[in-house]
Amino acid sequence: MKTWSYNLTVNSEKDVNLKSYLANELLIPKHLIYSLRKDKRILINENYLPMNFNVKNNDKLTLIFKENDFTLPVQNILPDNSKDISIIYENSDLIVVNKPHGIKTHPNYKSEKGTLLNFVEAYLNQNNQHAYMIHRLDKETSGAIIVGKNPAVVPILVRLIKEKTIKRYYLAWVNGTLINDHGLVNEPIGFDNQDPRKRKVNGSNAKKALTKYKVIKTKNNNSLLEVELQTGRTHQIRVHLSHIGHPIIGDPLYNKINDNTQMLLQSWKMRLTLPFSMKTITLKINEDNLI
Repeated sequence: MKTWSYNLTVNSEKDVNLKSYLANELLIPKHLIYSLRKDKRILINENYLPMNFNVKNNDKLTLIFKENDFTLPVQNILPDNSKDISIIYENSDLIVVNKPHGIKTHPNYKSEKGTLLNFVEAYLNQNNQHAYMIHRLDKETSGAIIVGKNPAVVPILVRLIKEKTIKRYYLAWVNGTLINDHGLVNEPIGFDNQDPRKRKVNGSNAKKALTKYKVIKTKNNNSLLEVELQTGRTHQIRVHLSHIGHPIIGDPLYNKINDNTQMLLQSWKMRLTLPFSMKTITLKINEDNLI
C-alpha cells in the first residue's frame, strides 16, 4: 500500500492542542485526523501522544497517510504524452503549470485525452506519481494552474483556494478605455436561461460575486487590466467585465465583436501557500509569455 509521509516542524507562538494545530493551522480535514489518530500514524518528537497533547514551537511532527485514508486515492486520468507541459513550479506535493490557450483543464469522461491533466499525468507517471485536479481554468484561458501530486494535499489546496488564502491574479485585455483606473464589480452571477453555456449578472440562482480590477495600460482604445477574484463563480471575470461594458478581447461568449483572435485572459500571478509547511511563495508567468 502506498504511503505519503511528512516530517514537519511546529510553527506556533504559543502551545496549542495537537488536534487544533492539525485542523486549524495545517487545515487537515477531520476524517484524516481521525485516521492518523486511530492507527497512531502521527508522532510528536518520534513518540505517539494523544490528540489532546499540547505541541509547542519547534516540536517535530511525523504524519503518515495511507491510500485507504482516501475515497479516491487515484483520480484515474489517462496519460497523454502528445504534448509537453510548461512547468512554472514543482515540489514533492504539487506542480504549477502554464496552461496553453485552447485546451481543457480536465477530461469529462473516463476515456478522454488531450486535456491539461492528461498531459500532466503522463509527466508524473515517469516518477510513479499521479495528477489530482485542484481547480480549473476555462478552455480559452491560459496561464498558471495548480495540480496536486498526491491525495493528501488535495483537500488542503481546495480549501486554500476556496477561502482565497491562495491569491490568483489575472491579466485581461478588454475593449475600451475605463473611466476609473481601478474598481470593484459587486454583482451576483447566475445561470443564463437563454444559453446553457453562459452565465449572467442576476441570472437564475445567482450567487454573490466580487471582482477587483486595476488598469495597467491602454493601447489603441483597449485596456490591459490586472484582475483579482474575491469569489470563484464560473466565467466570473468574463461576465463581470462584459457587464461593465469592457468585454475581454476574443471572448467567444461574452464579446459581440468577433475579431477571430484568442481570448486574451491569462492566469498571470499567484501567491501560493504550500501545504504542510504553510509557507507562501509568489509565482508569475515569464514576461515573454504575457498576453
